[in-house]
Amino acid sequence: MNAVTITFLLIGGIGLALLATSVLFGHELSTDGVDGPFSVPSIAGFVGAFGFGGAAAAALTGAGVLAVIVGVVVGLVAAVPAAVGTLALSRAAQRMRTDATPTRGDIVGRLGVVVTPIPMDGYGEVRISLGGQPVKLNARADRPVPLGARVFVVEAPSDTSVIVEETSTV
Repeated sequence: MNAVTITFLLIGGIGLALLATSVLFGHELSTDGVDGPFSVPSIAGFVGAFGFGGAAAAALTGAGVLAVIVGVVVGLVAAVPAAVGTLALSRAAQRMRTDATPTRGDIVGRLGVVVTPIPMDGYGEVRISLGGQPVKLNARADRPVPLGARVFVVEAPSDTSVIVEETSTV
């Protein structure tokens, strides 16, 4: 492997390291996030593609001035679309919609099952489904509720506790 190829590989490695750093520590490096064509992710994509594209071209060309010229040209041809693509992916990831975080209001009205019996003057536990996931909550009731009973959540005094009523087993 000649010195030109190694130099381009080092440039590509620097771009890859910069991209990894921006992905892992991007919030600490930038207060504005992905803010344009000169954002950290797009620059990292440009440098990485330039280095690796140039290394491939230089390795195929041989050594000398021709390898440098071909490496730079091929590196630039690879780097521009890589920078644009990196910027587009970064923006898409940053603007991705997600489901809303469940709140106490989402718990009220749910059906559940008692997993720890609920005593008269204390807490037991119930399991409900929230957002497709099972959630176990502390539960109180006006009267004792046995293990396995189906319940209806009537109130959520906190994020981890509910007041329930036993439902009929029809």
